[in-house]
Amino acid sequence: MIVVTGAAGMIGSAVVWKLNEMGINDILLVDKLRNEDKWLNIRKRDYRDWMDRDVFLDWLFQEAEANEITAIVHMGACSATTETDGDYLMSNNYAYTKALWEYCSQRNIRFIYASSAATYGAGEQGYHDMVSPEELKALKPLNKYGYSKKRFDDWAFKQKSHPSIWAGLKFFNVYGPQEYHKGRMASMVFHSFRQYKETGKVKLFQSHKEGYEDGGQLRDFVYVKDVVDIIYYMLTQNFESGIYNIGTGQARSFLDLAMATIKAAAGREDIQVSDVIEFIPMPEDLRGKYQYFTQAQMEKLGNTTYHLHMHSLEEGVKDYVQNYLSQEDAYL
Repeated sequence: MIVVTGAAGMIGSAVVWKLNEMGINDILLVDKLRNEDKWLNIRKRDYRDWMDRDVFLDWLFQEAEANEITAIVHMGACSATTETDGDYLMSNNYAYTKALWEYCSQRNIRFIYASSAATYGAGEQGYHDMVSPEELKALKPLNKYGYSKKRFDDWAFKQKSHPSIWAGLKFFNVYGPQEYHKGRMASMVFHSFRQYKETGKVKLFQSHKEGYEDGGQLRDFVYVKDVVDIIYYMLTQNFESGIYNIGTGQARSFLDLAMATIKAAAGREDIQVSDVIEFIPMPEDLRGKYQYFTQAQMEKLGNTTYHLHMHSLEEGVKDYVQNYLSQEDAYL
């Protein structure tokens, strides 16, 4: 049995979709549904059982059924970079993950967990994952969320006992189906599509940094289907345990992303930037904190036997827009 925590969230539910696609349904889903529409992410899924995250740890260490677990994919966390309650973040993102690590270590089973590219902070030290624990420790996150993720990464490397195989995945800018419950935290593809359909235009921030044109801020956008292909590989193949960047290794601009979204939505290529993009001033309070460049260094994953094609920005956005966002049923 495979456990997926955060199973109704964007990446967690996409992992369950991928497992179903590969003929696997012996899956325990762990999450909290609350009042959000996350339940729609798992409506079409086939799985063994569901469990509330608040009772999962007690069950895990007490029930005989837990002996059937072969791997835990831990995507459950508070992922809002704007969350200000540090105690909540440390309990949710740090302490809970420690408990799962200890269980997997005791049972010698596989553990895949969500770290975050937010651990890199402003990127002054680059975005390299082929580094020592000491170099990872020197990273300076910009918010409490990033710190809660970094704190666990640092703790993991100090442990003498560890799961049979483990990986902490530093996701960059993930976009794709299953993000509809995230509101303002959903990807720019989702928001660009909505804006274009409603107004015929998309708003992007002007640049306030020399060397970057308006809309030229760069991010490593990675399609959720590629993310779960990598996670499935890590569940089924042997590889070196450690921290892995999960991106494309190719930074692209918000203007590229917005234009790819618009062209996919319109079904045509002959669209001019001036006709569909409106550049607006960046809020004053963001100007000193805004990242203008992130790009995952992907050598570590490249050194494994994982060699599947990853979607280009245009390929991923086209699939997302035309096969999901434009459809009555937008879910995997």
